[in-house]
Amino acid sequence: MSDMIEIGTAKANPGTISEGNIIVEKLAGGGDISMPVTIINGKKSGPCFWINGGIHGDEPEGILTCSLLKKVINPDQLSGSIVLVPVMNVPAMEAAERGNPLDTFSYDMNRIYPGKKDGYLSERIAHVHKEWMVKFADMEISIHSGGSHSYLAEAMFAAKDDATQELARAMGEDWKVCLYSNITSKSPMAIMSENGKPALTVELGGRSSTAPGAFLNVGNKLLKACINILTHYKMIDGTPHYPSVRYKGYQQALLAPKSGIFLPNPDVKFLSMMKKNDHIATIISYQGAELCRLLAPENGMFFGLRALPNVTIGDWCCFYAIIEGEW
Repeated sequence: MSDMIEIGTAKANPGTISEGNIIVEKLAGGGDISMPVTIINGKKSGPCFWINGGIHGDEPEGILTCSLLKKVINPDQLSGSIVLVPVMNVPAMEAAERGNPLDTFSYDMNRIYPGKKDGYLSERIAHVHKEWMVKFADMEISIHSGGSHSYLAEAMFAAKDDATQELARAMGEDWKVCLYSNITSKSPMAIMSENGKPALTVELGGRSSTAPGAFLNVGNKLLKACINILTHYKMIDGTPHYPSVRYKGYQQALLAPKSGIFLPNPDVKFLSMMKKNDHIATIISYQGAELCRLLAPENGMFFGLRALPNVTIGDWCCFYAIIEGEW
């Protein structure tokens, strides 16, 4: 049998699901600064799988994934526990912005994690989250997307150690791109890695995937990956599936060489191998004249494109994966 788990105000006995909040501090009007948490505590002992969402407030894919997962997991048949934090940065999510607009000095929580106990507001929120996560989590994924500025296809960032690459492979057959991470990058993944525990930064979705059915499709793909992780680690019954090939390499951000309208090449696809100098997109002027082309910098594939066609020189256009081989 597993033990009772208490995180924030949530208390889950074995075989139960409990919802609550991780309280950070009080606001002047009496309300709490907090983040929601759900504990799914299995009847049998096993590892703790921790899922984070919403560290960026314009990336709600983690909320959807957690809500879908909670509906399909029976704690009576679960070995171990699942902890869901669908929104880490609630003020940012409520404002639908990348960071908390009231906290200009530590705006991006995914660049200041794990924060400080006595730091700026976002640093304090990050610190409280970190204290709970490192206490309970045996493995962790942070769910990200392109947010308000772009769309990102299925890609992951991970450390190179065997335990982390096992977790990356356990994401399943849809996740064939796993790029090198910088574990000093001030993210939950980095803190887990520093504590010797496997963790991933997972990318899928964004502004171009909010049409009817498209957002739910993203959530279902992430749900499928979470279920595959649970079956791989024998936390639930089932047969896990794995990608036939997993590519390794590193990310390069491609910036606009000219200002104008960004037109992706209709003949290329996300996560498809390209050769150096293959045509990714064209930038045209407002009068329709071709100004320049965005080309593949090396052999690899693109996994992210900007959502808005209007672009200014130096703007982010594309996330490109320079592929060095296979894991």
